[in-house]
Amino acid sequence: ADIHSLHFRSWGIKMATAKVKQDMPPPGGYGSVDYKRNLPKRGFSGYTMFAIGIGTILFGYWRLFKWNRERRRLQIEDLEARVALLPLLQAESDRRILRMLRENLEEEAKIMKDVPGWKVGESVFHTDRWVPPISDELYNLRPNEEHVHQKFGFQMYV
Repeated sequence: ADIHSLHFRSWGIKMATAKVKQDMPPPGGYGSVDYKRNLPKRGFSGYTMFAIGIGTILFGYWRLFKWNRERRRLQIEDLEARVALLPLLQAESDRRILRMLRENLEEEAKIMKDVPGWKVGESVFHTDRWVPPISDELYNLRPNEEHVHQKFGFQMYV
């Protein structure tokens, strides 16, 4: 006796007497196997999402063009307001300059009263045309802080 038959005998199984029953399909065969994907429909289709995207872009461009037209209209309104105010602002600036020139002439008359042959307010330019005064000429007889503030404004603090 070989080793295998001894082993099966210890379990109470006889090799020659063991009948093997073959596994067979049931009568009529097995049922069909469901192998196709069965996923539930989720969200919009691709065409719908594409249409929504194009619609959103078109709406955005429409709002952008509308806002640009409004902004252009507001810019034109601001420009017209500036053009309308420019003569007033220029007149105020001219009045301020003429007042400062008059004050400078009064101060010059006080300072140069003892100098013989001095003509107060005589122009250094040999012309009859108006020559706008430079800031040094306007602020020469004023405190230095006023001249610096006019010349540099708030640049010193930046």
